[in-house]
Amino acid sequence: MPKTIIKRVQDGTEEFDQEVEEVIRLGRYSEGVKRPMKVKMRSQVAVEEIMARKGKLADDVDHKEIWIKRDMSLDEREKEKAVRREAMEKIE
Repeated sequence: MPKTIIKRVQDGTEEFDQEVEEVIRLGRYSEGVKRPMKVKMRSQVAVEEIMARKGKLADDVDHKEIWIKRDMSLDEREKEKAVRREAMEKIE
């Protein structure tokens, strides 16, 4: 599945789907629950190009519910969570 999504965001001449080194399913299995995947790429260039084009998925009806995010440390995730919580409070 990750290679299919990478093909959606790459240009026709690129083959970043061939740069996938490892795919890891995160979290514990629970029936009917979608879990995130961590995709390790062979080159940083491929990562940067995919991240730059990840907005293409928003226009793709089949993959609209899929998000691509960079890997973050625990500290970075906590900071992002706090910023989101603060933004939600301002909206309310």
